[in-house]
Amino acid sequence: MSTSLFQERRVYGKRFLWILLLAGALLLADWRFAQLEYVRQGVSATLAPIRLVASIPSSIADWASRSVASRASLIEENAQLRAQLFVLERRSQQMISLEIENRRLRQLLNATEVLEDRFISAELIGVDPDPFTHHVILNRGTRDNVYVGQPVIDANGLVGQVIEVDPFTSRVLLIGDANHAVPVQVNRNGVRTTVTGTGDLTELSLMFVPETADIQEGDLLVTSGLGGRFPMGYPVAEVSRVERIPGAQFSEVRARPLAELDRTRHVLLVDTQNNNRNRRGDTQGE
Repeated sequence: MSTSLFQERRVYGKRFLWILLLAGALLLADWRFAQLEYVRQGVSATLAPIRLVASIPSSIADWASRSVASRASLIEENAQLRAQLFVLERRSQQMISLEIENRRLRQLLNATEVLEDRFISAELIGVDPDPFTHHVILNRGTRDNVYVGQPVIDANGLVGQVIEVDPFTSRVLLIGDANHAVPVQVNRNGVRTTVTGTGDLTELSLMFVPETADIQEGDLLVTSGLGGRFPMGYPVAEVSRVERIPGAQFSEVRARPLAELDRTRHVLLVDTQNNNRNRRGDTQGE
């Protein structure tokens, strides 16, 4: 048994020695002669398909890794772009809102230049939720010298009048409310009548207009000053429909409010008390 094992070791030793000698001879020949370059190229060409097949799993793994990384990167970039787009849209909406608000404020400022009366600027901060009334809340109160009965206007016309006041806010009854009435006159010819609300902020009604009254569609209605609540000459509405019923004593007349009752945000409270005092003082001075 030991003799056989010894013989096998001698055989393996001889083979290993011959392999070392052959490797050394090949290294020497490769160093000294260029002919083996062709042999190396042929062997390399023969092994190329094997190397290609062997590299396929590694290439697939590398491609999959890059694909996953690229997809995750694209998803993250897409989320960032969406967030930036949302921010830009919000800023754009704010800019549009500010532009519209500035336009309305300029219109209101132009209206004050036309008026000779003193006024108090105010902003709408609330709307009465009661569906059967049309009340709004302003950010001015008794500390700002606001009083009950004070007329309220916007850049286009009469809005309503103050009906309740506390130190910091005031409640305004809009002219479109069914409980509101305003003495007016036709600006074209001075015909006097009364405009009342209908509960619809886009339409007013003229009370007891005689069938023979000279009122036409498109006529401008302004405050007449009767009753002393509203100063004379403030625009109120424009006649939109005149229906004369044969045999009836009164005509049915409708008008469109000039003030933007359903969207006005900035208004003016006309200080009629001080204006009246100033007018009386001017009269006495003369």
